[in-house]
Amino acid sequence: KRHDGALVDVTPRGAKSANNKVELVAEKAVMRVSNQVYDQRHQGRNRGDRSGTRRCDWAKTPLLIAYHDEEWGVPLHDDTSLFELLVLEGAQAGLSWETVLRKRSRYRELFAGFDPRAVARITPARIEQLLRDPGIIRNRAKIEATVNNARALRRLCENVGSFDSYVWSFVGGRPIDNRRRSTEGVPASTDRSRALSADLLRRGFRFVGPTICYSFMQAAGLVNDHLLNCVRHNQQ
Repeated sequence: KRHDGALVDVTPRGAKSANNKVELVAEKAVMRVSNQVYDQRHQGRNRGDRSGTRRCDWAKTPLLIAYHDEEWGVPLHDDTSLFELLVLEGAQAGLSWETVLRKRSRYRELFAGFDPRAVARITPARIEQLLRDPGIIRNRAKIEATVNNARALRRLCENVGSFDSYVWSFVGGRPIDNRRRSTEGVPASTDRSRALSADLLRRGFRFVGPTICYSFMQAAGLVNDHLLNCVRHNQQ
């Protein structure tokens, strides 16, 4: 996955708000300056720190490098953490992952640490308040999907047990090492992410298309898509 914004915008037609457009323009400006500073400091070096440590190509800024080194691809087995990641992957649609990471702490504050039980109780009036908070991505469809997905998750767990066991069943219970040699070889979706997407949609989830689901699977460690020459590939 290239967490640099190179994903297809899957926001439903008509759901984009003026706030979302402003955030996108601001984000592009920040990313442009950030990348220019990075290129000036690291010209001629491998992606990563000054020691020449090799990383996946998308880890280009300090925030993304820290996320890449400490979180991305580490197998998750906690229901709350998995729910948080699914929500944030959906929130990213049309934006960059760095934007989401910058807003993650505020998301955690406003959404009760992503406790599905608390999120499921969010009222329409509370949604209107959330839409006025600049600390998160103020897109009505995405916020409403978060509440909807918390409710869908509770129903799912009542039927199949834990969210952890459910999502890991799509990879046979253990990470799949894809042994990618280049970013160009990383697909936007796979048969497994399409299967996960289809089943989640059938269960009433929103913002869980095949591309979002594959990004979720990569980040949650269901698949190891660290490149073969990445320092993190063999550390998963």
